Order: sequence, then structure tokens, then C-alpha cells
Amino acid sequence: MATEEVDPRFADLDAWSLTSAMEAMWEGQLAAVAAIGHALPAITAATEAAKAALGDRGRIVYVGAGTSGRVAVQDGAELMPTFAWPNERVRFIVAGGDSAFVTSVEGAEDDVDDAVTQINAARLTPHDVVIAVAASGTTPFTVAALQQAGSFGAVTIGVANNPGTALLASAKFPILIETGCELIAGSTRMKAGTAQKVVLNLISSGIMLRLGRVYRGMMVNMQPTNAKLKRRAEAMVAQIAHCDPSHAARSLEQAEGDIKTASLLALGVDRVDAEAILKNCDGNLRRVFAELAKDLVKDVDRHHKEAPARKQGGEVEP
Repeated sequence: MATEEVDPRFADLDAWSLTSAMEAMWEGQLAAVAAIGHALPAITAATEAAKAALGDRGRIVYVGAGTSGRVAVQDGAELMPTFAWPNERVRFIVAGGDSAFVTSVEGAEDDVDDAVTQINAARLTPHDVVIAVAASGTTPFTVAALQQAGSFGAVTIGVANNPGTALLASAKFPILIETGCELIAGSTRMKAGTAQKVVLNLISSGIMLRLGRVYRGMMVNMQPTNAKLKRRAEAMVAQIAHCDPSHAARSLEQAEGDIKTASLLALGVDRVDAEAILKNCDGNLRRVFAELAKDLVKDVDRHHKEAPARKQGGEVEP
């Protein structure tokens, strides 16, 4: 496997000047990101399928071992603070359990039985999305977990850095990121890990885009849980409603911190109506504003139809 091989170009990396070694490692990171370009169609297809499956009750389940598992946990842990994705709708299945988040658990990545047990305990359904990550593409724990997840009808996404591997063959949506040899052979925390992080960022952020948790580049589902986030939320409301900061702050307070509701309140929409239309539009602000625009056109048309008949001489009743 390429990720395990020694690259002859860097066989004497430890003898290089630190400046040259740093430049080489940096270039490796750039190459890792560039390698993702070829996989964008596969990443997009996986993301579309994930969005379609999740609905309002599906979960995002991350699976991995070692470095790949920790990269997966990092992505999933950011979903709540960034997009207010419910904690109960994200799950981590990692070789070695929670202790493996910060320490290496020897032999855990070979424990196929534990993988199956953890997947069974998750009680997966076709609404769930399972994203399994393994640089080698052959990690027994990760492959077994993904295969078991598929038996429950879940959407299965496999991310690997080597072609023709079991993880990719087991996934409904395989994503191959060929990052090649590492500068330090087998140290997949480097190029492979960087590429994995970017791919997971793309998938999770793409899902949130499609679910309406982003509007005009803003994380409108964010919860203002501290002073910095409160200022950010007020700025979002002010920008969306085109109002001054003080009005935005008042609207946000009235909406109990909900940015979408606050934006509609700032525009003069009644709270009950604001909450109703948000619910009808699945919380998608772009759809909300499209519906409000339709209602405005209907109101104008109705006004014209109900207007008094023209007076003699062409004058119109006020």
C-alpha cells in the first residue's frame, strides 16, 4: 500500500536541514489537498445521498480507528457548535472506545467483533448515514463496521487513501483520495490525515448546506452560547434583516437566541407567523423568503382586484 511505503525522495529526510524538511512537509500537505479534486464527484454524490436519507431524524455516524478515528471525531464534534446539529443525532464508533480519542489502544483496530457489537448497539436505520474512514482502506474494525452498517440499510460512505481496498468495496459511496507515500512512511497523520479532514469537512458542511443550516454563507443555526457568539448572531440578524445592531439585538432576545426567527422578527413578521413559516419551510431561510415574496405578490394582486372601479375621467379612488 502506498501509504505504508518509504518514498525514496525522502529517505534522508532526517539528515536534511530543518528548513528543507519543513518545506517538503508543507508541499506534502498541499499535494494531499490537491488529490481531493479528482474525488469531488464521488464526494458530492455521497453528500446528496446523506442529505436525502437524514431527514429530520437520521443520524451521522462516524467510524474509524487510530488517527482516522480521531480525525472523524474532530469533524463530528464540531457539528453542534457550528450548525446546532443535535448531539443525539451524531455518534462515534471508534476502535477501542472513548479512551481511544486521546490514547492509542493496541490491537483495537483488529477487533472485528467489537465493530459489529458497536454497530448493532447503534440500532441503525435507513435514515442513518455511516461515514467510515481508514487511510489503508483495510482496517479490520472499520471495514467490519461499515459492512454491518450496510446490512441495516444505512447510507454507507467509505473514505480511504489506497485504491482497490475492502473499505471502498464495502461502501455504497466509496471515496478514494490517493495521497500516495508519506514523507514519514506509514505516518498517515500527515498527508492522508489532512486529506481525510478536508473530505469530512466537505461532506458534513455540504449536508448542512442542503439541510438549510447555512444562509448566504452564515451559520444561521448557530446557538449564541457565549459573548462572542452572541455578537456574531446579532451581526447575522442585522445583515439578513438590513437593520441596525440594536434592533437586531432586541429581535434576537425576543427570539430567545434563534437567529432565523430573530431575522424575521426584525423584518416585522409576527413571532407566531415567523415560527409557522419556518416550520413549513423546514427551517430553510431561502425558502422562507421565497414564500414571503409570493405572499407579498398575492397581497398586491388582491389589492388591485378589490380596488374601486375607475371614476369618470380616468381617476382612481384612493
